[in-house]
Amino acid sequence: MMQSQTTAAKSAAAQSSVLAALGITLLKLLTGVLTGSLGMLSEAAHSFIDLIASGITLLTVRVADRPADEEHNYGHGKLENLSAAFETVLMVVSCVWIAREAIVRMVHHRHLNLRWSVWPFAVLVLSMAVDYTRSRTLHRVAREYRSDALEADAVHFGTDIWSSAAVFVGLLGAYWGEVLHIPAMEYADPIAALVVAGIILSVTWKLARQTVDSLLDATPVEVREQIRRELIRDLSAADGVLAVRRVRVRRSGSNYFVDLTLSLPRNLTFQRSEQITFAATEAVQRLLPGADVVIHTVPTASLGESVFDRIRAVAARSNLAIHDVSVQQNDGALHVELHLEVPETMPLRQAHDVATALETEMKAEVPGIASLLTHIESEPATIATTSQMDASLNLENQMRATASHFPEILDIHEITLSRGHGGAANSVQVNCHCTLPDDLPMAAVHEVITNFESEFRLDHPQVARVFIHPEPATDNRR
Repeated sequence: MMQSQTTAAKSAAAQSSVLAALGITLLKLLTGVLTGSLGMLSEAAHSFIDLIASGITLLTVRVADRPADEEHNYGHGKLENLSAAFETVLMVVSCVWIAREAIVRMVHHRHLNLRWSVWPFAVLVLSMAVDYTRSRTLHRVAREYRSDALEADAVHFGTDIWSSAAVFVGLLGAYWGEVLHIPAMEYADPIAALVVAGIILSVTWKLARQTVDSLLDATPVEVREQIRRELIRDLSAADGVLAVRRVRVRRSGSNYFVDLTLSLPRNLTFQRSEQITFAATEAVQRLLPGADVVIHTVPTASLGESVFDRIRAVAARSNLAIHDVSVQQNDGALHVELHLEVPETMPLRQAHDVATALETEMKAEVPGIASLLTHIESEPATIATTSQMDASLNLENQMRATASHFPEILDIHEITLSRGHGGAANSVQVNCHCTLPDDLPMAAVHEVITNFESEFRLDHPQVARVFIHPEPATDNRR
């Protein structure tokens, strides 16, 4: 619906321009023929070019807003630039013709039989009024819908005001020359024609530069400073973005296409990376509404990375899962231990090759590592079948007695038992919730529950695993 409204508004503006250009062209041509004024005929030629340009613009805006398809993935907006290129060629041709005729009249001077009439002046005044009205209307619509074709039409009509004024002065000078019998003033008409040619050439140069920039996908002028000032600043300040490596913006018709390359910490999850890219897309579209944004993210080592981060980054780069990473320092050298998860169906030789390659890459990433010991674990691919057991009162009392050896443990509750954990039919797992102080650091929490588990299993060898869920004292029922 929005696209059809845009097309309708642009088409209405272009159609009005065609009708205005047609009427003004006919009036100027008729007046130039009746008065014999080269300036007026050159103005008619200029208006005729505007008429052709307006007709092309009308056809262009109806096609340029068509949505992208399989053959035109970026839409059809470049048609507006092509129409502007065609208009440029027409304007250059008209400049050459007008300048040639004016110079011929000045070099091969002959008396001009200009027939006095009020109509040329009336037509020029009417033309300037129409040009002013249409130029403002077209410029407003062009800015609102970012239309290069309509903006070119607006420039044409705006230029016509000055060229009409030049012809007005030229005609007035020529007529006064005849009245005052000053032959030199007869040059006013061809000089006015040269002024018109100069104005057309100036506008042509400006349009040519804009057209070439658009066809070469140059960054649109209207967003260059905005991107440098606001977009890069906002993206660089976003949480998780280390640097904005590249920003490329181009425009096709009224649509902006933005390519970004962002440096993100390499230890981010895919989920977090997606959140950052979504936020970056919103930041771009706040500045350029409706922009088509493509973001490329580059995993980057940040200055604040720890040894643990770098080790995990190496594993993530190889698409491997590790846990329980332990790093010790002895005589300035690092000694690393970690657990590597591999599929349970992977042969030992292959698993060992994976571990060896991972260790080699980690030592290259962190040169300070002197030794690296990898514990290879099979990652279960099937869901284990267990059976629930009722926790006996004696077992609960024994757990609470063991927990009393640790002053940090305030309470244990929701004790459950299951049999068959880890694939063994007789293996027993005990689950419980453990309440600890709110402000206890996680390092201390981990140490307490690990020691609690070890001591309880030492007293109960039949228990294969104790799974403990730590909770703060102020929220220990979730």
